[in-house]
Amino acid sequence: MSLAAKTAVVTGSTSGIGLAIARAFAKEGANLVINGFGDPAAIEAERAGIEKEFGVKVIYDAADMSKPAEIAALIANAEKTFGSVDVLVNNAGIQFVSPVEDFPLDKWDQIIAINLSSAFHAIRAAVPGMKARKWGRIINTASAHSLVASPFKSAYVSAKHGIAGLTKTVALELATFGITVNCISPGYVWTPLVEKQIPDTMKARNLTKEQVMRDVLLAAQPTKEFVTVDELAALAVFLTTDSARQITGTNISMDGGWTAA
Repeated sequence: MSLAAKTAVVTGSTSGIGLAIARAFAKEGANLVINGFGDPAAIEAERAGIEKEFGVKVIYDAADMSKPAEIAALIANAEKTFGSVDVLVNNAGIQFVSPVEDFPLDKWDQIIAINLSSAFHAIRAAVPGMKARKWGRIINTASAHSLVASPFKSAYVSAKHGIAGLTKTVALELATFGITVNCISPGYVWTPLVEKQIPDTMKARNLTKEQVMRDVLLAAQPTKEFVTVDELAALAVFLTTDSARQITGTNISMDGGWTAA
C-alpha cells in the first residue's frame, strides 16, 4: 500500500527526524502538512522542494506546539485543505538539562507542553475524522528516555514516559476503528543538532571528534553507531502499511541496544 491520496501531518518537521519522516511519506505519495520553527525562506524552499521532487501537495503550518488552540487549528487546516488527516506524527520536541532543584519552572512547563501535551491535543483533534473513515495511523516520536532515565533531564524523561503511556491508552481506545497508535523510541540520532554539539564537547573535554562520538554521545549505545533519520523514517513508513495493521500500542526501540541492558 502506498500513501497516495492520503494526508500526513508531521509536527516538528522543518529539520532533523521530522523532516526525514515527512520526505519519506511524500515519496510514498502522501500530501503533507509540515510544521516547525526556522528561517521562513529555508522552510519555503524545503516545502516547495518536496512538492517538486515527489509530485505531492505540501503546506506549511506555523502552529506553536505549546498552544492548544493553534494545534487544533493545524488539524482543522489540514482537513480543510486536503479533506482528511490520515497519518499523524507527533514529533515536535525540545530539551533542557538541569539538576532538578534548579530546573527552571518555565522550562519544565514548556517541555511538558511541547513534548507531551501537544501530542494529546493533536490526537484529540485528529481522531474524530480517523474514526469516521475507519482508518488512521498515529505515530509518536518518543525516545530511549521513554524507557530509561538519565540525570538532569527530569522534564524530558517525564514527558517521554508520558508519551509511551498516552500511546498505549489511545491505542486501546481506537483498536476497533482501523486506527493504530505506536511510538518510536530512538537513541542518539545523527542530526544537525547533534553534529553542532561536537566541537564544544571536544573543547570542554579535550577530546577528539571520534572520542566525543564514541565515548560521550554513544556511551549508552552498544552498537557505537548513530541511528540515522532515514532509518527512523523507514520505520515510520512501515507502520502506515497494511502489513503493520496489527502493530498497535507498542513502543518500538531503535537505539542500538541502549535499552537492552
